[in-house]
Amino acid sequence: MDKHLLIYFNQTFSELKAKDFIQQVLLDKLNMKHCLIGDDFRFGKKRQGDLGLLQSLSKTKGFSVENTQSVLCNDCRASSSEIRTLLAHGDLAAVTQMLGREFSISGKIIHGQQKGRTIGFPTINIPIKRKISPVLGVFATTVEVQGSVFQGVCNIGNRPTINGEEILLEVFLFDFDRDVYGFEAKVVFKHKIRDEEKFDSFKALKQQIELDTQQAKAFFKV
Repeated sequence: MDKHLLIYFNQTFSELKAKDFIQQVLLDKLNMKHCLIGDDFRFGKKRQGDLGLLQSLSKTKGFSVENTQSVLCNDCRASSSEIRTLLAHGDLAAVTQMLGREFSISGKIIHGQQKGRTIGFPTINIPIKRKISPVLGVFATTVEVQGSVFQGVCNIGNRPTINGEEILLEVFLFDFDRDVYGFEAKVVFKHKIRDEEKFDSFKALKQQIELDTQQAKAFFKV
């Protein structure tokens, strides 16, 4: 893919009718010649546009349309909605089957509040640049950074024990002692351990992280 066009979705754009979207955006602005579309895709005001509309207009507007067809995985239609549902339930094996790869999140490592360091669990921190994360909870993970792969345990969420507001991905890496601030890292989610919880004290949080670490190490057999 050479180019990716991101359209800002606002009230005006939400009112654009399907035929007007085709004419004003796809044809007038993008000079579309061929459209690749899923058979369940909907667009335009009140989701009025679909594959059939594109096919009917293609005959007079000078473009072609290709239907990608639905893909089934274990008798279930592979879709972004289904993948989000599986992620919410922690079914990473099914997610891997649908994606054709393991689910991962990448980002630049930033300085955190270093509260984990005070209880013996220093973490690398990656901000989640979205209001809603597709995954929440505690996971056994691997992290790829500076050309190496490390095993660890992560928490992704708003950290209710410290009354956090923004979603943050924090990973405690086993046997790790490097300065990697500012480097890009890829966190691969291997196994869900539990949901995120709020604890009454840092002592209780530390005890739970110790248990989480034991479970992650057991998963990795280390």
